[in-house]
Amino acid sequence: MPMYKTYVTKPLEAEREWWIVDAKGQNLGRLASKIAPILRGKHKPTFAPNQDVGDFVVIINCEQIEVTGNKLDDKIYYHFSGYPGGLSERTLRVQLSKFPDRVIRDAVKGMLPKGALGRNMLKKLKVYAGSEHPHAAQKPKVLEV
Repeated sequence: MPMYKTYVTKPLEAEREWWIVDAKGQNLGRLASKIAPILRGKHKPTFAPNQDVGDFVVIINCEQIEVTGNKLDDKIYYHFSGYPGGLSERTLRVQLSKFPDRVIRDAVKGMLPKGALGRNMLKKLKVYAGSEHPHAAQKPKVLEV
């Protein structure tokens, strides 16, 4: 009986591609649920749940994201400075006006693994408020979501 070895991709052997996503008019949760598996690498045959083999994702026009219902006023983002009485909160409407990139980053972060592996995957997510981005040299492909 022949012995077959299971191929395990090493992190340095992972071939990474660059994808660009236009968030204009997209629903926040649906967009995040399409991006998170690409950052993990679940669309590749070399996927391993314990390794980072995913691709880079560039998101543009993040300030034009859409949400349904009353989430603009009901959804609250919390931030703790670490000092007593340092808990601050913002609604989604205020967060989109001040830091639009953090809205998508937080949504995708919740869909990635927790711990060091998820933090490394999140570093491959690049979010920009306008339609300009500095990653043209990587020749990103357009990802339809």
